[in-house]
Amino acid sequence: MRYKTVSYTEPAVQMLDSHVFWMERALELAQQAGKIGEVPVGAILVKDSVCVAAAHNLREQSGNPITHAEMLAIQEASQKLGNWRLMDTVLYVTLEPCPMCAGAIVLARIPKVVYAAHDPKTGAAGTLYNIVQDERLNHQVELISGVCAEKSSALLKSFFKNRR
Repeated sequence: MRYKTVSYTEPAVQMLDSHVFWMERALELAQQAGKIGEVPVGAILVKDSVCVAAAHNLREQSGNPITHAEMLAIQEASQKLGNWRLMDTVLYVTLEPCPMCAGAIVLARIPKVVYAAHDPKTGAAGTLYNIVQDERLNHQVELISGVCAEKSSALLKSFFKNRR
């Protein structure tokens, strides 16, 4: 297994604001990604206050352009739940999804996405595009943005500064 599956219990979520709690877990995954030379993005998929999937970017490690954190988390959750329809889930991601990931979110029928930092270059959940809420598609997603945005932005800026 290339990425860590995370398990958290419901009582821990009740102690903190749940969006902040899960985003901080996603940020931990993003930090792990940065340590191995991956763009520091983490994603966690939650159902009934339990983490069903967790991943970070693996494009450099895998040599595969579709191994974004969101794509890996969606794939893992679908396998664990035995269904491609990820109803009653919430996806937490440290960076606004790109067009590819936004499309996968819509196709997986994920009802809610919470993300930290906006992506001015490829954001497809409200910044450049809004694929996840496009009324022409058969599924729209509830969006919450800006949760732990400063931490995520700082992590990304630090990563790219160190690469230059």
